[in-house]
Amino acid sequence: MTVETGPEAQPEMPQQSSLSTAAARNLATTAKSAPQMQEITSRWLLRMIPWVEAKGGTYRVNRRLSHTVGDGRIEFVQDGADVRVIPRELGELAVLRGFEEVEVLTAIADRCVQRDFRPGEVLAERGTLAKQVHLIAHGRISRTSVGKYGDEVAVAVLADGDRFGEDALLDADARWDCTATAETAGTLLTLSRADFEAVLSTAPGLREHVRQVGALPRPRQNRHGEAEIAMSSGHIGEARLPGAFVDYELNPREYELSVAQTVLRVHTRVADLYNEPMNQTEEQLRLTIEALRERQEHELINNREFGLLHNAAFKQRIQTHSGPPTPDDLDELLCRRRGTELFLAHPRTIAAIGREFNARGLYPDHVDLGGQQVPAWRGVPILPCNKIPVSQENTSSILAMRTGADNQGVIGLRQTGLPEEYEPGLSVRFMGVDEQAVISYLVTTYYSAAVLVPDALGVLENVQIARLRDR
Repeated sequence: MTVETGPEAQPEMPQQSSLSTAAARNLATTAKSAPQMQEITSRWLLRMIPWVEAKGGTYRVNRRLSHTVGDGRIEFVQDGADVRVIPRELGELAVLRGFEEVEVLTAIADRCVQRDFRPGEVLAERGTLAKQVHLIAHGRISRTSVGKYGDEVAVAVLADGDRFGEDALLDADARWDCTATAETAGTLLTLSRADFEAVLSTAPGLREHVRQVGALPRPRQNRHGEAEIAMSSGHIGEARLPGAFVDYELNPREYELSVAQTVLRVHTRVADLYNEPMNQTEEQLRLTIEALRERQEHELINNREFGLLHNAAFKQRIQTHSGPPTPDDLDELLCRRRGTELFLAHPRTIAAIGREFNARGLYPDHVDLGGQQVPAWRGVPILPCNKIPVSQENTSSILAMRTGADNQGVIGLRQTGLPEEYEPGLSVRFMGVDEQAVISYLVTTYYSAAVLVPDALGVLENVQIARLRDR
């Protein structure tokens, strides 16, 4: 038998699964600090939002029923990053106006395909065949054509709730009369003629309606699109009072608690021999919990199901006037809601805000928040959060929110009273000792967030944070 030697024959070292004794010894000799961790941030979001108990692991947000059919704009339902058109809202399309068979409208809505677009993307080219209708959920799209003298002319700018390409549903020879180009990032839903005809072939009522398009009466509603509550005022005598009731959404949004978990491993020799003057298990656990809390805040901002960036209503998303974050932009963000309690922005975005203020000779106020002075605008603190993403184009977002269940704001969800709970909503469970004498602990935290009413959360999008050349 030939035995190979050399680097190729070296046995693989087993992967380390717990703290080594050499590292543990560093805490048992000389004057020392507790283990430090650069990942720890201020985590203002976790500190500022009120936490609400979610018994059963689910929290249901009941809202008043909104009636907006007939207002000329199409509305959508947001479920995290997923967008669906409200079936009855398809009545805004000329071919479906007045059609009220909900089952058929739902079948059509289910065939609408979500498409995310980026700035500069051409969504329709003038003169090419139009095979689908586009429903704009969010974003800004410009439509251009060719003028009388051959130059490009602007036809219209479309935004949330608009649509284009309706003729394509019934006319196989329809062509785009304008070029549609995205000015901002956004989302639209497309309904192809083939999908519409597939539903049409199975719905006799729809076929009859296509021949005889009716008019859809506009329902009574308040300025927020909610079903109007009938009432009378200023009357005298025994006037007959109108009856009223407050209708609710039949399928309210439910938020399920998400989870972040990890398994902490500590060797029994470390726990037995190197626990003075610092408890090794406690120090390992402390740093593990810090990492879990950092992940928790990241998920509350970025998770596609419940993250705040993905759950802000499209009507509460606005664009900057010129790119950088100006005082005018922050004012517009403030005026979208009552009782804004805080701004949340990436530290680089806060630096860009300071530059824009200084360029105008303005200086942000400072407010005391828990004994710490933080910058503010109009008395609303501007808090840092490095979990808000910065794009490759050096753009980011600024969040503005009202918090608390009593204020119909943004709330955090958690469940306390867990078995072997270590902190509220966080448990540490002993999992035993394996054959290698390694102790294992399961560290778990459950969390989510909910936006109780749409105007509780607003987002200023596409904020340019790169330093501009001298102006």
